[in-house]
Amino acid sequence: MPPMSIATKKQLLALSLASLGMLVTGCQTLSTTALSPSATTTATHPFIMSMPTIDRQGRIAYVEEQGVGAAKISRLCSIAPDGRDRQLIDQINGYIYAPAWSADGQQLAYSKQAPNQHPNIYIYDRNRDTHDLVVNAQGSNLSASFSPDGHHLLYSSTVAGNADIYKKRLSDGDTRQLTTLPSTEVQPSYAPDAQSFVYVSDKVRAGSPRLYRYYFATQTAVLITTAGYAASPQLSMDGRHLAYLNGRKAAVMTLATGHVLNLADTGLDEPARLSPSGTYAVYPAYAPDVDGSQRSHVVIHSLSDHPSYTISSQDGGVIRSPVWGR
Repeated sequence: MPPMSIATKKQLLALSLASLGMLVTGCQTLSTTALSPSATTTATHPFIMSMPTIDRQGRIAYVEEQGVGAAKISRLCSIAPDGRDRQLIDQINGYIYAPAWSADGQQLAYSKQAPNQHPNIYIYDRNRDTHDLVVNAQGSNLSASFSPDGHHLLYSSTVAGNADIYKKRLSDGDTRQLTTLPSTEVQPSYAPDAQSFVYVSDKVRAGSPRLYRYYFATQTAVLITTAGYAASPQLSMDGRHLAYLNGRKAAVMTLATGHVLNLADTGLDEPARLSPSGTYAVYPAYAPDVDGSQRSHVVIHSLSDHPSYTISSQDGGVIRSPVWGR
């Protein structure tokens, strides 16, 4: 099966689903399992304890979907990297897309789509325990990315009829359109120096997405060389690595050399996302569980010696879009 085009994914975003009303069990039924059986608890497991403090003390947010059609329920949850302390952030009868942490790990932006409505962007504030609607333009509003100082938000929107990238100042709502091409421009990710961002465009050939870096100073974009189909980029906090979807594989590129580490074919067309230190990646996958059944997992993968650690869903939900914050 060929990779899904951006156009096809946009069509999927328009699916309407109905009816609310399940409890938070989807976020309470994750269990931690190491690839090698061990009596060691997750809190003291060598894989977890070897992580840099900034990673070990961080949070992984993810979306878990259950049901289909009118019964579809999406929950936005967060966990510690060892699978403990599961917390429900939001839930809806419909879809939740593309959570993204602020650089300080105190805010989480995400898109939420209720039945018969377009996706809107919300910001969850951990300190205040609030959910604020920040982008509700008439169109599909997706893939938010915080500026390093947390004062601005990049996102894509079809408010003008075409999918383009916008920059919004959160203090007063001032919004500027950054791309104006007739092609599809989506999925922006801020660089840590705030001088540029990476994003996805199919401007060379419709339905064949590539990665680009846009520079604010010159308002120009430069192609990032990849092997072919590439989408869903995320820059590391030090700017040295790029996590993305490479064809159908979750992958990480070292930008200085162009070397690509393909982590896995997730079975979900989902990208990798980097830990705060940039030394680990997280992605969702369908994989065999200890009993041999196929189950949805969050996979934490070391980029240095390549072991991995899984956190699996016990109730049949599909885990999507994990992202690791401080």
